[in-house]
Amino acid sequence: MTEEVKLIGAWVSPVSLRVELALKLKGVKYEYIDEDLSNKSPLLLKYNPIHKKVPVLLHNGKPIAESAVILEYIDETWKGYQLLPEDPYERAVTRFWVKFIDEKCNATLWRACWSEASEQEKAIEEARENLKILENELKKGKKFFGGDNIGSVDIAAIYIAFWVGVLQEVVGISLMDEEKFPVLHKWIEEFINCDVVKENLPPRDKLFAYYQGHKETIYAIASRFYK
Repeated sequence: MTEEVKLIGAWVSPVSLRVELALKLKGVKYEYIDEDLSNKSPLLLKYNPIHKKVPVLLHNGKPIAESAVILEYIDETWKGYQLLPEDPYERAVTRFWVKFIDEKCNATLWRACWSEASEQEKAIEEARENLKILENELKKGKKFFGGDNIGSVDIAAIYIAFWVGVLQEVVGISLMDEEKFPVLHKWIEEFINCDVVKENLPPRDKLFAYYQGHKETIYAIASRFYK
């Protein structure tokens, strides 16, 4: 039977890119379906009716949603390149850091960018505290979070590696300057210059233009959400 792999994603979405990177590293052939997030398709609503978000991986017609879940599914389904370690303890540690990035780092970084002025300084400080934790983890002599090779934690941190730099420019703040986070900056340089990452990043100017064009809308949504 011919294997069918499809990815419903969006070029502007870092969590969508996570899945693409995992599939590329594994050497899995797939069809990419780009979603218009302002006008969600019947296909997306059919296969992710609960969250109605990208990414969704379709494997032989069966949908898997949520990027962290998809990464583990990909690693367990296709052999070859390992995204997670084999050792149960090390796998648990990897899951911890992915969860930390999702629930702590990315959330506070987004809030730091889009909070109202009265709340922004506190949000920036919280974001930097979380980044310092990642900085200290990398100080243990690792090239990547997973060791010598890109793993699930690095992939999960693609938002930090690429998106945050763009958003800093859009909103006019500094979150992670090189002087305060030298090890993170070194990791970012190594990571985004890996061929598989570099070849799949969205064009920086296009990403900047997208957020610049949607700035007022994002601020309006954030002002209601972060009250």
